[in-house]
Amino acid sequence: MFEPDDRNRLIVALDVSTADEARRLVRALGDTVTTYKIGKQLFTAAGPQLVTEFVAAGYRIFLDLKFHDIPNTVYAAVHSAVRLGVSMLTVHASGGPKMLRAAVEAAGQGDKPPLVLAVTVLTSLAEEDLALIGVQGKVQDQVLRLAALAIESGCGGIVASALEVCELRRKLGSEFAIVTPGVRPTGVPAGDQARVVTPLEAIAAGATHLVVGRPITEAQNPAAAAKAVLREISGNK
Repeated sequence: MFEPDDRNRLIVALDVSTADEARRLVRALGDTVTTYKIGKQLFTAAGPQLVTEFVAAGYRIFLDLKFHDIPNTVYAAVHSAVRLGVSMLTVHASGGPKMLRAAVEAAGQGDKPPLVLAVTVLTSLAEEDLALIGVQGKVQDQVLRLAALAIESGCGGIVASALEVCELRRKLGSEFAIVTPGVRPTGVPAGDQARVVTPLEAIAAGATHLVVGRPITEAQNPAAAAKAVLREISGNK
């Protein structure tokens, strides 16, 4: 697949409110973790300076801001993200092909183009939620529809629940990344995620990267929790 080093397949979500909290977690995790997700909460609180700080320290940053706007605006936003040195970033597949192609074009302007990932269906949404926003049919059908659109538009991967990964691989192949949120290590409650799997199940299904947040960041020993996830990724419980 894309990342032979299991450590690079684990993305720890820094869903905290301050830069100091994020720094504390990164220090606690040490060299166990190579890649961190910075999303809307932390980016809004700490700004792009924290992204560049972590990139300069040698970490891979997954900028999860889920850009969704007119093509020109998304192009400009992705271009700015490229200048920060991020390794991965997200856009919403539902923004349509013109927007997706604009994001891919902007990403390609850098010396080290980040992986553009298209978000399909948020893992907090179940079929009844889709119906309420006017999307009829099964979650899996919508995921496949949006994933195919993203790949055709040049995106390097998608974000989807591991419950849909097997069908995505069967219908769309293996030449793209699948980042799976909503992952909970064995024995950890699902929380507010509607569709969750274990790390071992996600990798076995065909995911290339896993996003894990609170089970690691809220653990008494975050490094030990991360190592437990890595053991599951490698198939050794």
